[in-house]
Amino acid sequence: MNSLALAGAIDSGQIHASLATTLIEPFTFSFMQRAVIVTSVTALCTGLLSAWIILLGWSLLGDAISHAVLPGVVISYIIGIPFSVGALVAAVLTVSLIGTIRGKTNLKDDTAIGIVFTTFFALGLVLISVTPSTTDLHSILFGNLLGVRQSALIQVVVIALLASALVLVKRRDITLWSFDPINARSLGINPMVMRGFMLTMLALVIVASMQAVGVILVVAMLITPGAISLLVFSRMRSTLIWTPVISWITAMSGLLISYWTDVSSGGMIVVVQGCAFMVVFAAKHWLSVLRHRAHRSETAV
Repeated sequence: MNSLALAGAIDSGQIHASLATTLIEPFTFSFMQRAVIVTSVTALCTGLLSAWIILLGWSLLGDAISHAVLPGVVISYIIGIPFSVGALVAAVLTVSLIGTIRGKTNLKDDTAIGIVFTTFFALGLVLISVTPSTTDLHSILFGNLLGVRQSALIQVVVIALLASALVLVKRRDITLWSFDPINARSLGINPMVMRGFMLTMLALVIVASMQAVGVILVVAMLITPGAISLLVFSRMRSTLIWTPVISWITAMSGLLISYWTDVSSGGMIVVVQGCAFMVVFAAKHWLSVLRHRAHRSETAV
């Protein structure tokens, strides 16, 4: 082997070694290991619900619950109990109030949702402004993946696994109810019970996810992966299988990019998911245009 070839081989080996070190380095730190676990369970549980939420038209409701948990989180901080407890209570109260306003008035869903979630979110901001120490509270607003503590990690994993397990057990009933509630009723599935179950699962997933991306951005993780899958797959079975996978890949990509670029981890996860959606949307539109042109050419011939 001549000297030039030897030098090239050495340089190539150094590049590969440097690349491997860059990829492996983040996982050698304990804070990144915790962040990877939280990101993974969060992405998978939001991915499980994502497609169903879009099909049910609950995107705005998910946004409402994610914002409305804020006062519960602040009150939990003040009295010294886990954030997840207060957040879950606030989420259940939000759903109950929205349902009561819808049932007792002639106001539409979006009006009831808008009134309740803006009031709760504003109350949370007021409580933050009068709470002496707000460091942890601001991390709930915007997420703090790289600063997740061991106690928070355990809470996230337990809640996410519980919600995921329950959704997987009831997946057939959920799918039938989502597509055909009348037929679901004839088969013994109570629509009101199923609605309450899904709302509870939505609340649990939001409570688990807020540690990762914060209450402001969690709705993006609930919607974007499902939207990507629905653009790509025509069969619901494929959509339900691939949505958690897409959610995990994009979330982990965002986490690693945030580590390498030293930016907000929660924000970068949502940016990566949004960019993935735009790429898929553009590719599908481009393919549609090509097929249309090919069809026109065949017709002209």
